[in-house]
Amino acid sequence: MEPLLAPVLQSRMDTRSPEYDENRADMLEKIEVIEALHDEAEKGGGEYHHKRLAERGKLPVRERIALALDPDSPFLEISPLAGYDSEYPPGGGAILGIGIISGVECVIFANDPTVLGGALTPYVGKKWMRALQIARDNHIPYVSFVESAGADLRRGGGGGGDPKKARPARTQHFAETGEFFYEMIELSKLRIPTVCVVFGSSTAGGAYQPGMSEYNIVIKEQSKIFLAGPPLVKMATGEESDDESLGGAQMHAEVSGLGEYFAEDERDALRLCREVVSHLNWRKPGPPPSLRPDEPVLDPEELLGLLDPDLRRPIDIRDVIGRVVDGSRFQEFKPRYGQSIVCGWASIHGYPVGILGNNGVIYPESAEKAAHFIQLCNHIDMPLIFLQNVTGFIVGREFETAGIIKKGSQMINAVTNSTVPHMTVIVGNSYGAATYAMSGRAFDNRFTFIWPSAKIAVMGGKQIAGVMSIVRRRAAERKGEPFDEAQDAAIRAAVESSQEKGSLALEATGAISDDGLIDPRDTRTVLGMSLSIVRNKPVEGAKGYGVFRL
Repeated sequence: MEPLLAPVLQSRMDTRSPEYDENRADMLEKIEVIEALHDEAEKGGGEYHHKRLAERGKLPVRERIALALDPDSPFLEISPLAGYDSEYPPGGGAILGIGIISGVECVIFANDPTVLGGALTPYVGKKWMRALQIARDNHIPYVSFVESAGADLRRGGGGGGDPKKARPARTQHFAETGEFFYEMIELSKLRIPTVCVVFGSSTAGGAYQPGMSEYNIVIKEQSKIFLAGPPLVKMATGEESDDESLGGAQMHAEVSGLGEYFAEDERDALRLCREVVSHLNWRKPGPPPSLRPDEPVLDPEELLGLLDPDLRRPIDIRDVIGRVVDGSRFQEFKPRYGQSIVCGWASIHGYPVGILGNNGVIYPESAEKAAHFIQLCNHIDMPLIFLQNVTGFIVGREFETAGIIKKGSQMINAVTNSTVPHMTVIVGNSYGAATYAMSGRAFDNRFTFIWPSAKIAVMGGKQIAGVMSIVRRRAAERKGEPFDEAQDAAIRAAVESSQEKGSLALEATGAISDDGLIDPRDTRTVLGMSLSIVRNKPVEGAKGYGVFRL
């Protein structure tokens, strides 16, 4: 393979400065907190529940996944810290990720029975919907490991909206369960295989997970699939029954026909799962990596010291690009024009990509350049990587007259109508409409990952508090009332603190507003895996765009 013919980026980062050392120490501290939370997520519902699971001869959910995957193959976990800062343990009660089974990249969604018996918490609901979306958007097989007590009726079922403000189950669960059903059927319609392994209870709405899957594996004296369990059947019809005769694995394998494969135990079920995936005749359209995947010349380890904790010191986004792309090679597009957005071509693990990154707020000419670049990438079927560190579009009289609204809308139009895969990494600030212009989560990008340094909000906490203060002051002036400076200062401090906390990366990832918090040093690997995953669907650029206001 030949390398991309492009200059090697030169670093402008001073790795010997006190600021670099301070930044690095702060980032390592954040990473240590995140690693501790990952350890907590692996414990699920805690030692007691793992012990009970083992006593019943059942494997931990992560061991189930490990046995399904090809040996020594990677597993890209999605939203591992969902539910952070909530009543649920990190992870929220389920595991979601993309791994390789029998040589095939598959979405794996698994209930964690140690968390409320695998109940459908609001976080599980959101992760389930995200699992189905990833399978559909990237056209990869969907594998579910089902063991669920049903909806968590204490707080609310399903997974839409804000998980931290779950609506009552009676108003939410039915609508959202129906949405899950629709999405699962849609996968089959799109010829995306769906494989279900039933490890335990799959009751009521949960019974339709195997019911709507194309291949079902049931486990002897362990799988339980029924619309209503024995107690409810007794109350509804007066009929006496037991779990096995009503919905056990043997009955479904021999009588109802719901189970295609009958496993003796969990390990046997996972063996069968691998066999099923192996016979899917799955063909990845590609193309495979076409350029030489050299390691970056610039050291990815140095990404730890790039950003200051407050994100107030500007950085050159090329310092990120040069530590992520192959050979640190980058062919920049229009380097002298619209310099607050850096655009250009590179490759990551041999996959050609177009990259857009922020070097400050977005100016009219920067937005225009970005829109042009996005169109070019669509013309040559080139996936796009967005590296976000932006506080918004530039404001003020000069820029309004220069057409910031018009040019900004052109950029958003280009992002919206672009059909090549988008992958976004939020490295620093991600504020206001600039979040959308740089392919934020709302724009159906394939994957969004964030660094521990990231902050996501409508605008900065100080700015929000200041705007609210101005509004209060003007209201007092209109009414001819005195303005309480001390009270205003206290309100500003409270608002700023609240907004700052809400904007932090951990809070965002806990609410599942992204696909996961990553160590900056892993950015290249995560993007490489993502670029491989999106190649399961042909990469095709947009055939047309909406009307640009020229």
